[in-house]
Amino acid sequence: MKHNNLLLALLIGIPVFLAEYSYGQSQVKDSVLQNATLEACIGYALKNQPVVNQSLLDEEIGERDISSALSGWFPQIEGSASFNHNLKQQVNVLNSNGQQQFLTLGTKNTSALTLRADQKILDAGLIQASKTARWYRQQFKLNTENNKINTVVNVSKAFYDILTSREQLNITNENIARLEKQLKDATAQYEGGLVDKTDYKRAQISLSNSRADKKRIIELLKYKNAYLKQLIGYPENQELSLQFNDTDMVNEVLLDTTQQLNYSSRVEYRQLETQKRLQLLNTNYNKLAYLPTIGGFVNYNWNYLNNNFKDLYSENFPSSVAGLTLNIPIFQGTRRIQEIRKSQLQERRIDLDLIDTRNMINTQYELSMATYKANLNDWKTAKENVTLSEDVYNTIKLQYNEGIKSYLDLMTAETDLRGSQINYLNALFNLLSSKFDVQQALGTITFQQ
Repeated sequence: MKHNNLLLALLIGIPVFLAEYSYGQSQVKDSVLQNATLEACIGYALKNQPVVNQSLLDEEIGERDISSALSGWFPQIEGSASFNHNLKQQVNVLNSNGQQQFLTLGTKNTSALTLRADQKILDAGLIQASKTARWYRQQFKLNTENNKINTVVNVSKAFYDILTSREQLNITNENIARLEKQLKDATAQYEGGLVDKTDYKRAQISLSNSRADKKRIIELLKYKNAYLKQLIGYPENQELSLQFNDTDMVNEVLLDTTQQLNYSSRVEYRQLETQKRLQLLNTNYNKLAYLPTIGGFVNYNWNYLNNNFKDLYSENFPSSVAGLTLNIPIFQGTRRIQEIRKSQLQERRIDLDLIDTRNMINTQYELSMATYKANLNDWKTAKENVTLSEDVYNTIKLQYNEGIKSYLDLMTAETDLRGSQINYLNALFNLLSSKFDVQQALGTITFQQ
Protein backbone atom coordinates (compact mmCIF):
# COMPACT_ATOMS: atom_id res chain seq x y z
CA MET A 1 0.00 0.00 0.00
CA LYS A 2 2.85 2.37 0.85
CA HIS A 3 4.52 1.58 -2.47
CA ASN A 4 1.31 2.40 -4.31
CA ASN A 5 1.03 5.74 -2.52
CA LEU A 6 4.66 6.54 -3.34
CA LEU A 7 4.11 5.69 -7.01
CA LEU A 8 1.00 7.86 -7.12
CA ALA A 9 2.87 10.77 -5.57
CA LEU A 10 5.64 10.46 -8.15
CA LEU A 11 3.18 10.31 -11.03
CA ILE A 12 1.52 13.50 -9.80
CA GLY A 13 4.67 15.34 -8.75
CA ILE A 14 6.86 14.78 -11.82
CA PRO A 15 4.55 16.59 -14.30
CA VAL A 16 4.13 19.46 -11.84
CA PHE A 17 7.90 19.70 -11.40
CA LEU A 18 8.50 19.61 -15.15
CA ALA A 19 5.89 22.29 -15.73
CA GLU A 20 7.42 24.59 -13.11
CA TYR A 21 10.91 23.91 -14.47
CA SER A 22 9.92 24.65 -18.06
CA TYR A 23 8.11 27.81 -16.92
CA GLY A 24 11.19 28.95 -15.04
CA GLN A 25 13.37 28.25 -18.05
CA SER A 26 11.06 30.23 -20.31
CA GLN A 27 11.10 33.12 -17.84
CA VAL A 28 14.91 33.16 -17.85
CA LYS A 29 14.97 32.90 -21.64
CA ASP A 30 12.55 35.80 -22.00
CA SER A 31 14.54 37.97 -19.60
CA VAL A 32 17.90 37.61 -21.41
CA LEU A 33 18.71 39.19 -24.78
CA GLN A 34 21.67 37.67 -26.61
CA ASN A 35 23.17 39.66 -29.51
CA ALA A 36 19.99 41.72 -29.64
CA THR A 37 19.18 43.77 -32.71
CA LEU A 38 17.17 46.99 -32.59
CA GLU A 39 14.02 45.07 -33.52
CA ALA A 40 14.63 42.62 -30.67
CA CYS A 41 15.07 45.48 -28.17
CA ILE A 42 11.87 47.15 -29.35
CA GLY A 43 9.95 43.87 -29.18
CA TYR A 44 11.26 43.24 -25.67
CA ALA A 45 10.31 46.78 -24.62
CA LEU A 46 6.75 46.43 -25.91
CA LYS A 47 6.35 43.33 -23.74
CA ASN A 48 8.21 44.39 -20.60
CA GLN A 49 8.34 48.21 -20.42
CA PRO A 50 6.47 49.23 -17.22
CA VAL A 51 4.74 52.23 -18.82
CA VAL A 52 3.43 50.07 -21.69
CA ASN A 53 2.25 47.38 -19.29
CA GLN A 54 0.57 50.01 -17.14
CA SER A 55 -1.32 51.20 -20.23
CA LEU A 56 -2.44 47.64 -20.94
CA LEU A 57 -3.60 47.31 -17.34
CA ASP A 58 -5.46 50.60 -17.70
CA GLU A 59 -7.27 49.07 -20.68
CA GLU A 60 -8.34 46.10 -18.56
CA ILE A 61 -9.37 48.38 -15.69
CA GLY A 62 -11.35 50.52 -18.13
CA GLU A 63 -13.08 47.43 -19.49
CA ARG A 64 -14.12 46.49 -15.96
CA ASP A 65 -15.46 50.02 -15.40
CA ILE A 66 -17.50 49.78 -18.60
CA SER A 67 -18.87 46.37 -17.66
CA SER A 68 -19.71 47.66 -14.20
CA ALA A 69 -21.61 50.64 -15.64
CA LEU A 70 -23.52 48.47 -18.13
CA SER A 71 -24.44 45.90 -15.47
CA GLY A 72 -27.30 48.19 -14.45
CA TRP A 73 -29.31 46.87 -17.43
CA PHE A 74 -29.47 43.44 -15.76
CA PRO A 75 -31.99 42.63 -13.02
CA GLN A 76 -30.81 43.74 -9.60
CA ILE A 77 -31.72 41.12 -7.01
CA GLU A 78 -31.29 41.57 -3.29
CA GLY A 79 -32.41 39.88 -0.12
CA SER A 80 -33.04 41.25 3.35
CA ALA A 81 -34.07 39.97 6.75
CA SER A 82 -35.44 41.59 9.88
CA PHE A 83 -36.45 40.68 13.43
CA ASN A 84 -38.45 42.90 15.80
CA HIS A 85 -39.40 42.37 19.43
CA ASN A 86 -42.16 44.78 20.55
CA LEU A 87 -41.36 45.87 24.06
CA LYS A 88 -44.77 47.56 24.24
CA GLN A 89 -47.42 46.61 21.71
CA GLN A 90 -49.60 49.23 20.12
CA VAL A 91 -53.17 49.61 21.39
CA ASN A 92 -56.08 50.95 19.32
CA VAL A 93 -59.59 52.01 20.43
CA LEU A 94 -62.61 50.43 18.75
CA ASN A 95 -66.02 52.18 19.22
CA SER A 96 -68.95 49.79 19.00
CA ASN A 97 -72.54 50.80 20.04
CA GLY A 98 -71.25 53.63 22.14
CA GLN A 99 -68.82 51.36 23.92
CA GLN A 100 -65.07 51.50 23.66
CA GLN A 101 -62.97 48.43 23.26
CA PHE A 102 -59.21 48.44 23.50
CA LEU A 103 -57.46 46.13 21.08
CA THR A 104 -53.80 45.17 21.21
CA LEU A 105 -52.42 45.00 17.67
CA GLY A 106 -49.75 42.68 16.36
CA THR A 107 -47.57 40.22 18.20
CA LYS A 108 -44.63 40.59 20.48
CA ASN A 109 -42.24 39.04 17.94
CA THR A 110 -42.17 39.62 14.20
CA SER A 111 -39.67 38.57 11.57
CA ALA A 112 -39.53 38.90 7.80
CA LEU A 113 -37.40 37.59 4.95
CA THR A 114 -37.65 39.55 1.69
CA LEU A 115 -36.39 38.78 -1.81
CA ARG A 116 -36.62 41.72 -4.25
CA ALA A 117 -35.81 42.04 -7.95
CA ASP A 118 -35.62 45.40 -9.79
CA GLN A 119 -35.33 45.91 -13.54
CA LYS A 120 -34.44 49.22 -15.17
CA ILE A 121 -36.51 49.90 -18.28
CA LEU A 122 -35.65 53.53 -19.04
CA ASP A 123 -32.71 55.25 -17.35
CA ALA A 124 -30.62 58.16 -18.65
CA GLY A 125 -27.45 57.04 -16.88
CA LEU A 126 -27.59 53.56 -18.41
CA ILE A 127 -28.30 54.97 -21.87
CA GLN A 128 -25.23 57.20 -21.46
CA ALA A 129 -23.08 54.24 -20.37
CA SER A 130 -24.14 52.27 -23.45
CA LYS A 131 -23.30 55.10 -25.83
CA THR A 132 -19.92 56.01 -24.31
CA ALA A 133 -18.55 52.46 -23.88
CA ARG A 134 -17.05 52.36 -27.37
CA TRP A 135 -15.29 55.71 -27.03
CA TYR A 136 -13.89 54.97 -23.60
CA ARG A 137 -12.39 51.76 -24.99
CA GLN A 138 -10.85 53.76 -27.83
CA GLN A 139 -9.49 56.33 -25.39
CA PHE A 140 -7.63 53.66 -23.43
CA LYS A 141 -6.31 52.03 -26.62
CA LEU A 142 -5.04 55.36 -27.95
CA ASN A 143 -3.21 55.97 -24.68
CA THR A 144 -1.52 52.57 -25.04
CA GLU A 145 -0.66 53.34 -28.66
CA ASN A 146 0.89 56.68 -27.67
CA ASN A 147 3.07 55.05 -25.02
CA LYS A 148 4.17 52.35 -27.45
CA ILE A 149 5.11 54.91 -30.10
CA ASN A 150 7.16 56.87 -27.55
CA THR A 151 8.82 53.62 -26.50
CA VAL A 152 9.77 52.79 -30.10
CA VAL A 153 11.31 56.24 -30.62
CA ASN A 154 13.17 56.36 -27.29
CA VAL A 155 14.53 52.82 -27.58
CA SER A 156 15.69 53.44 -31.16
CA LYS A 157 17.52 56.63 -30.18
CA ALA A 158 19.13 54.97 -27.16
CA PHE A 159 20.17 51.96 -29.25
CA TYR A 160 21.85 54.14 -31.89
CA ASP A 161 23.42 56.28 -29.19
CA ILE A 162 25.19 53.18 -27.87
CA LEU A 163 26.24 52.28 -31.41
CA THR A 164 27.67 55.78 -31.90
CA SER A 165 29.61 55.61 -28.63
CA ARG A 166 31.04 52.20 -29.50
CA GLU A 167 32.19 53.47 -32.88
CA GLN A 168 33.76 56.44 -31.09
CA LEU A 169 35.53 53.96 -28.85
CA ASN A 170 36.86 52.09 -31.90
CA ILE A 171 38.11 55.35 -33.42
CA THR A 172 39.76 56.28 -30.14
CA ASN A 173 41.47 52.87 -29.93
CA GLU A 174 42.80 53.32 -33.48
CA ASN A 175 44.00 56.78 -32.55
CA ILE A 176 45.73 55.45 -29.43
CA ALA A 177 47.47 52.78 -31.53
CA ARG A 178 48.74 55.43 -33.96
CA LEU A 179 49.88 57.72 -31.15
CA GLU A 180 51.70 54.88 -29.39
CA LYS A 181 53.63 54.18 -32.59
CA GLN A 182 54.31 57.89 -33.09
CA LEU A 183 55.50 58.19 -29.50
CA LYS A 184 57.83 55.25 -30.03
CA ASP A 185 59.18 56.73 -33.25
CA ALA A 186 59.57 60.21 -31.74
CA THR A 187 61.37 58.80 -28.73
CA ALA A 188 63.74 56.82 -30.96
CA GLN A 189 64.48 59.91 -33.06
CA TYR A 190 65.14 61.98 -29.92
CA GLU A 191 67.47 59.37 -28.49
CA GLY A 192 69.24 59.27 -31.86
CA GLY A 193 69.71 63.03 -31.76
CA LEU A 194 67.61 63.65 -34.85
CA VAL A 195 64.94 65.81 -33.15
CA ASP A 196 64.52 67.66 -29.90
CA LYS A 197 62.44 66.47 -26.96
CA THR A 198 59.34 68.47 -27.86
CA ASP A 199 58.17 65.92 -30.47
CA TYR A 200 57.95 62.92 -28.17
CA LYS A 201 56.51 65.07 -25.36
CA ARG A 202 53.78 66.28 -27.67
CA ALA A 203 53.13 62.68 -28.63
CA GLN A 204 52.99 61.76 -24.97
CA ILE A 205 50.48 64.56 -24.25
CA SER A 206 48.25 63.54 -27.17
CA LEU A 207 48.40 59.90 -26.09
CA SER A 208 47.38 60.79 -22.54
CA ASN A 209 44.46 62.87 -23.82
CA SER A 210 43.28 60.04 -26.05
CA ARG A 211 43.46 57.54 -23.18
CA ALA A 212 41.41 59.98 -21.06
CA ASP A 213 38.84 60.21 -23.88
CA LYS A 214 38.68 56.42 -23.97
CA LYS A 215 38.03 56.26 -20.24
CA ARG A 216 35.25 58.87 -20.55
CA ILE A 217 33.58 56.99 -23.42
CA ILE A 218 33.73 53.70 -21.50
CA GLU A 219 32.15 55.23 -18.41
CA LEU A 220 29.40 56.91 -20.45
CA LEU A 221 28.70 53.60 -22.18
CA LYS A 222 27.89 52.09 -18.79
CA TYR A 223 25.25 54.77 -18.26
CA LYS A 224 23.88 54.44 -21.79
CA ASN A 225 23.52 50.67 -21.40
CA ALA A 226 21.73 51.19 -18.09
CA TYR A 227 19.44 53.75 -19.73
CA LEU A 228 18.57 51.34 -22.55
CA LYS A 229 17.80 48.64 -19.96
CA GLN A 230 15.46 51.06 -18.23
CA LEU A 231 13.69 51.92 -21.49
CA ILE A 232 13.03 48.29 -22.42
CA GLY A 233 12.28 47.06 -18.90
CA TYR A 234 15.34 44.81 -18.80
CA PRO A 235 16.59 43.34 -15.47
CA GLU A 236 19.45 45.48 -14.21
CA ASN A 237 21.40 42.43 -13.01
CA GLN A 238 21.29 40.73 -16.43
CA GLU A 239 23.88 41.27 -19.14
CA LEU A 240 22.55 43.00 -22.25
CA SER A 241 24.49 42.20 -25.41
CA LEU A 242 23.72 44.07 -28.62
CA GLN A 243 24.36 43.23 -32.25
CA PHE A 244 24.88 45.99 -34.79
CA ASN A 245 27.36 47.65 -37.11
CA ASP A 246 27.84 51.12 -38.54
CA THR A 247 26.28 50.15 -41.88
CA ASP A 248 22.97 49.60 -40.06
CA MET A 249 22.94 53.28 -39.18
CA VAL A 250 23.92 54.46 -42.65
CA ASN A 251 21.19 52.36 -44.27
CA GLU A 252 18.52 53.99 -42.09
CA VAL A 253 19.26 57.66 -42.64
CA LEU A 254 17.19 58.42 -45.75
CA LEU A 255 13.64 59.71 -45.46
CA ASP A 256 10.96 60.68 -47.95
CA THR A 257 10.69 64.43 -47.39
CA THR A 258 7.69 64.78 -49.75
CA GLN A 259 5.21 63.19 -47.33
CA GLN A 260 2.23 65.39 -46.51
CA LEU A 261 1.24 66.16 -42.96
CA ASN A 262 -2.03 64.50 -41.89
CA TYR A 263 -3.27 65.56 -38.46
CA SER A 264 -5.43 62.46 -38.03
CA SER A 265 -2.29 60.31 -38.22
CA ARG A 266 -1.13 61.72 -34.92
CA VAL A 267 -2.35 59.77 -31.93
CA GLU A 268 -2.51 62.95 -29.82
CA TYR A 269 -4.97 64.48 -32.27
CA ARG A 270 -7.12 61.35 -32.30
CA GLN A 271 -7.14 61.38 -28.51
CA LEU A 272 -8.61 64.89 -28.57
CA GLU A 273 -11.18 63.83 -31.19
CA THR A 274 -12.23 61.00 -28.89
CA GLN A 275 -12.55 63.44 -25.99
CA LYS A 276 -14.74 65.64 -28.21
CA ARG A 277 -17.05 62.72 -28.96
CA LEU A 278 -17.30 61.87 -25.27
CA GLN A 279 -18.09 65.49 -24.45
CA LEU A 280 -20.86 65.56 -27.08
CA LEU A 281 -22.33 62.45 -25.51
CA ASN A 282 -22.09 64.09 -22.10
CA THR A 283 -24.11 67.05 -23.42
CA ASN A 284 -26.72 64.67 -24.76
CA TYR A 285 -26.79 62.90 -21.40
CA ASN A 286 -27.60 66.15 -19.63
CA LYS A 287 -30.45 66.61 -22.08
CA LEU A 288 -31.62 63.06 -21.38
CA ALA A 289 -31.91 64.03 -17.73
CA TYR A 290 -35.36 65.42 -18.60
CA LEU A 291 -36.54 61.88 -19.36
CA PRO A 292 -38.45 59.97 -16.69
CA THR A 293 -37.00 56.89 -15.07
CA ILE A 294 -39.06 53.72 -15.49
CA GLY A 295 -38.45 50.46 -13.71
CA GLY A 296 -40.18 47.30 -12.70
CA PHE A 297 -39.97 45.36 -9.48
CA VAL A 298 -41.21 42.20 -7.83
CA ASN A 299 -40.69 41.01 -4.29
CA TYR A 300 -41.65 38.07 -2.14
CA ASN A 301 -41.90 38.19 1.66
CA TRP A 302 -41.83 35.45 4.25
CA ASN A 303 -43.56 36.92 7.34
CA TYR A 304 -43.41 35.33 10.78
CA LEU A 305 -45.59 36.47 13.71
CA ASN A 306 -45.83 34.99 17.21
CA ASN A 307 -45.91 36.11 20.81
CA ASN A 308 -43.60 33.29 21.83
CA PHE A 309 -40.11 33.57 20.48
CA LYS A 310 -39.57 29.82 20.38
CA ASP A 311 -42.60 29.43 18.11
CA LEU A 312 -41.85 32.45 15.94
CA TYR A 313 -40.79 30.49 12.86
CA SER A 314 -43.36 27.73 13.23
CA GLU A 315 -45.79 29.40 10.82
CA ASN A 316 -45.28 31.61 7.76
CA PHE A 317 -47.60 34.27 6.36
CA PRO A 318 -46.18 35.00 2.89
CA SER A 319 -46.91 38.02 0.73
CA SER A 320 -45.79 39.17 -2.71
CA VAL A 321 -46.13 42.25 -4.90
CA ALA A 322 -45.05 43.31 -8.39
CA GLY A 323 -45.31 46.68 -10.06
CA LEU A 324 -43.82 49.55 -12.04
CA THR A 325 -42.24 52.78 -10.85
CA LEU A 326 -42.17 56.06 -12.71
CA ASN A 327 -40.04 59.01 -11.59
CA ILE A 328 -40.48 62.29 -13.45
CA PRO A 329 -37.97 65.09 -12.77
CA ILE A 330 -40.03 68.27 -12.75
CA PHE A 331 -37.89 71.04 -11.29
CA GLN A 332 -34.32 70.86 -9.97
CA GLY A 333 -33.52 74.51 -9.52
CA THR A 334 -32.10 74.99 -13.08
CA ARG A 335 -29.36 72.44 -12.33
CA ARG A 336 -29.96 70.54 -15.58
CA ILE A 337 -29.84 73.73 -17.64
CA GLN A 338 -26.55 74.76 -16.01
CA GLU A 339 -25.04 71.32 -16.67
CA ILE A 340 -26.03 71.49 -20.35
CA ARG A 341 -24.49 74.96 -20.71
CA LYS A 342 -21.34 73.83 -18.92
CA SER A 343 -20.97 70.80 -21.18
CA GLN A 344 -21.42 72.95 -24.29
CA LEU A 345 -18.69 75.30 -23.06
CA GLN A 346 -16.41 72.29 -22.54
CA GLU A 347 -17.09 71.29 -26.16
CA ARG A 348 -15.92 74.70 -27.29
CA ARG A 349 -12.82 74.36 -25.12
CA ILE A 350 -11.92 71.03 -26.76
CA ASP A 351 -12.40 72.68 -30.17
CA LEU A 352 -9.78 75.22 -29.14
CA ASP A 353 -7.53 72.37 -27.97
CA LEU A 354 -7.85 70.80 -31.42
CA ILE A 355 -6.86 74.08 -33.09
CA ASP A 356 -3.90 74.48 -30.73
CA THR A 357 -2.84 70.86 -31.31
CA ARG A 358 -2.96 71.31 -35.08
CA ASN A 359 -0.73 74.37 -34.76
CA MET A 360 1.62 72.49 -32.44
CA ILE A 361 1.81 69.49 -34.80
CA ASN A 362 2.50 71.75 -37.78
CA THR A 363 5.26 73.59 -35.89
CA GLN A 364 6.74 70.29 -34.69
CA TYR A 365 6.72 68.96 -38.25
CA GLU A 366 8.36 72.07 -39.69
CA LEU A 367 11.03 72.04 -36.97
CA SER A 368 11.77 68.33 -37.29
CA MET A 369 11.89 68.49 -41.10
CA ALA A 370 14.18 71.55 -41.06
CA THR A 371 16.42 69.84 -38.50
CA TYR A 372 16.52 66.65 -40.56
CA LYS A 373 17.49 68.49 -43.76
CA ALA A 374 20.18 70.46 -41.91
CA ASN A 375 21.51 67.28 -40.27
CA LEU A 376 21.48 65.50 -43.63
CA ASN A 377 23.68 68.23 -45.07
CA ASP A 378 25.95 68.12 -42.00
CA TRP A 379 26.28 64.35 -42.36
CA LYS A 380 27.21 64.56 -46.05
CA THR A 381 29.74 67.31 -45.28
CA ALA A 382 31.20 65.31 -42.39
CA LYS A 383 31.47 62.26 -44.60
CA GLU A 384 33.44 64.23 -47.18
CA ASN A 385 35.63 65.74 -44.46
CA VAL A 386 36.57 62.27 -43.21
CA THR A 387 37.81 61.32 -46.66
CA LEU A 388 39.73 64.57 -47.01
CA SER A 389 41.28 64.40 -43.54
CA GLU A 390 42.39 60.79 -44.17
CA ASP A 391 44.12 61.87 -47.37
CA VAL A 392 45.76 64.83 -45.61
CA TYR A 393 46.95 62.67 -42.72
CA ASN A 394 48.38 59.97 -44.96
CA THR A 395 50.20 62.58 -47.06
CA ILE A 396 51.66 64.44 -44.09
CA LYS A 397 52.62 61.13 -42.46
CA LEU A 398 54.70 60.21 -45.49
CA GLN A 399 56.22 63.70 -45.58
CA TYR A 400 57.03 63.51 -41.86
CA ASN A 401 58.72 60.15 -42.31
CA GLU A 402 60.84 61.70 -45.07
CA GLY A 403 61.67 64.68 -42.88
CA ILE A 404 59.75 67.20 -44.98
CA LYS A 405 57.03 68.03 -42.43
CA SER A 406 57.42 68.72 -38.74
CA TYR A 407 55.90 66.63 -36.00
CA LEU A 408 53.55 69.51 -35.19
CA ASP A 409 52.10 69.22 -38.70
CA LEU A 410 51.60 65.50 -38.17
CA MET A 411 49.86 66.05 -34.85
CA THR A 412 47.59 68.68 -36.40
CA ALA A 413 46.64 66.25 -39.18
CA GLU A 414 46.05 63.52 -36.60
CA THR A 415 43.78 65.81 -34.58
CA ASP A 416 41.88 66.86 -37.69
CA LEU A 417 41.38 63.22 -38.71
CA ARG A 418 40.09 62.15 -35.33
CA GLY A 419 37.87 65.23 -35.07
CA SER A 420 36.34 64.62 -38.51
CA GLN A 421 35.66 60.97 -37.64
CA ILE A 422 33.94 61.92 -34.37
CA ASN A 423 32.01 64.71 -36.11
CA TYR A 424 30.85 62.19 -38.72
CA LEU A 425 29.51 59.82 -36.07
CA ASN A 426 27.78 62.64 -34.19
CA ALA A 427 26.26 63.92 -37.44
CA LEU A 428 25.06 60.40 -38.25
CA PHE A 429 23.41 60.00 -34.84
CA ASN A 430 21.84 63.46 -35.04
CA LEU A 431 20.51 62.64 -38.51
CA LEU A 432 18.93 59.40 -37.29
CA SER A 433 17.42 61.12 -34.26
CA SER A 434 15.92 63.87 -36.42
CA LYS A 435 14.55 61.22 -38.79
CA PHE A 436 12.66 59.63 -35.88
CA ASP A 437 11.40 63.08 -34.91
CA VAL A 438 10.07 63.66 -38.44
CA GLN A 439 8.36 60.26 -38.49
CA GLN A 440 6.84 60.96 -35.09
CA ALA A 441 5.64 64.37 -36.25
CA LEU A 442 4.08 62.79 -39.35
CA GLY A 443 2.48 60.05 -37.25
CA THR A 444 4.06 57.33 -39.40
CA ILE A 445 5.75 55.52 -36.50
CA THR A 446 3.64 52.70 -35.16
CA PHE A 447 4.44 50.13 -32.52
CA GLN A 448 4.17 47.38 -35.17
CA GLN A 449 7.32 48.73 -36.90
